[in-house]
Amino acid sequence: MTTNTPDARAASASITATTMVGTRMGSGASEPILPGFHPDPSICRVGHDYYLATSSFEYFPGVPLFHSTDLVSWTQIGHVLSRRNQFRRGDPSASLGIYAGTLRHHAGRFWYITTNMSDYFGGQLIVSAEEPVGPWTDPIFVPGALGIDPDLAWDDEGTCYLTWKDFAIDGILQSRLDLDSGELLDDPYPVWQGSGLDAPEGPHLYEISGTWYLMLAEGGTERGHAVTIARSSHPAGPFEPHPENPVFSRRSLVSSPVQNVGHADLVEGPDGRWSAVYLGVRARGSTPGFHVIGRETFLAGIDWVDGWPSFDVGAYDVPRAVTAFVDDFDAERLHDRWVTPGGEPQHAAALSPRGGVDLANVEDSSGLLCVRVRDLRWSAEAVVEAAGRFLLRLDDRHWYGLIVDEGAVRAVAQLGDITHELGSIALGGASVTVRIEAVDPRRQPAPLYFSGPDDIVLSVVDEDRVEHELGRMDGRYVSTEVAGGFTGRMLAVGATAEGGRLLSVAYTPR
Repeated sequence: MTTNTPDARAASASITATTMVGTRMGSGASEPILPGFHPDPSICRVGHDYYLATSSFEYFPGVPLFHSTDLVSWTQIGHVLSRRNQFRRGDPSASLGIYAGTLRHHAGRFWYITTNMSDYFGGQLIVSAEEPVGPWTDPIFVPGALGIDPDLAWDDEGTCYLTWKDFAIDGILQSRLDLDSGELLDDPYPVWQGSGLDAPEGPHLYEISGTWYLMLAEGGTERGHAVTIARSSHPAGPFEPHPENPVFSRRSLVSSPVQNVGHADLVEGPDGRWSAVYLGVRARGSTPGFHVIGRETFLAGIDWVDGWPSFDVGAYDVPRAVTAFVDDFDAERLHDRWVTPGGEPQHAAALSPRGGVDLANVEDSSGLLCVRVRDLRWSAEAVVEAAGRFLLRLDDRHWYGLIVDEGAVRAVAQLGDITHELGSIALGGASVTVRIEAVDPRRQPAPLYFSGPDDIVLSVVDEDRVEHELGRMDGRYVSTEVAGGFTGRMLAVGATAEGGRLLSVAYTPR
């Protein structure tokens, strides 16, 4: 017998591998609720409203925050870390910055705790707010808890437990915490260290019907990623592991359209139905498979069998998210979709009284205005005046782009330490429309040769809407499997000289 409460005890059923990975393959098995670079989801519910936050690494503002009433359709309502004193810049290198955190609602306040790897020795940071749209407080730091992936949980007496991944022991530590001061009330003590897979991390602690559950991410965030769980009568343990851990994974299931699943967080609906959000990737192309738009957020239903959670990835029909946009920059401020690596969007671009935005002439990545790529196939256009750059980037060393300067447009590829010009065309007018597209690869994947997940086409569109292709590159070289790191592809706009102006950006999924 399976019910939606953890009190259920099955008389004769056993939990099988099929149960653990889902009993049917609905759209929720392959369609993300937050497509594109939205990893490490954490979720909470207040009444009939759900709130979800994801990690954001070097990009500022940090921690995009979303709202939903049905778990499948989400709207961004802002960022948790919108002021630089909340997200100290420190080392701005790629894939540092804000790591996995935990979003909770307790005693009438929203709480978010995370790690800023660019300011690692500051310790975990905690902010809170009465309303999810903010304002969020200045951070409280916990220097006594060095590591990553912190979690907050409260018992019935209001005692707060901080649980986190410690690098020194490569495992999970815990302490009671004074939220007012950030002081640990115990010498950190080890709790459950996982099922024995590599890299136990991402702890989330829950009290459900009198039982404490500790859920971890294990196996690393690549193809071996998995969700494991244990339970106890006390938040500090000792914990009894699930007899068939991991409870959710895609390890060795190469035919699955979603890989690397893990880092899950549970939530109970107002009707008592349980669900989980988790990260995964959509790897494509020839072996070993290449994911290009980052780790995305997916949704599963949760059944309870013998008092343990069982993931049903087909429990929800997830519609394809609406990702298209046209931004003419005619609002009073930049849209929440725009972020900047290692800098501030308002320093990279300023709304112009002439329309569009004036681009700051900053050579490094802090001068880039970026937006997430959210689809596997898409087309994007930017209208640039005078001088500018329109890039598809994973980081400073892996990008393809179009450079508008000195009366010409050049298509350029940056692959590690190699910079190569693919083609160029002279310009006649003051402004130019440049286009980047992700299309099917010319050479399709097959057992005996290699193909990328896509081809990237770099073009100029003239006044008659005729496209002039300047370059076409294999998408593998702007993928996480090649470049490394924890982020995803971004479209980026910046200046190449003084006087550059961005008039509009349009993004269309295919």
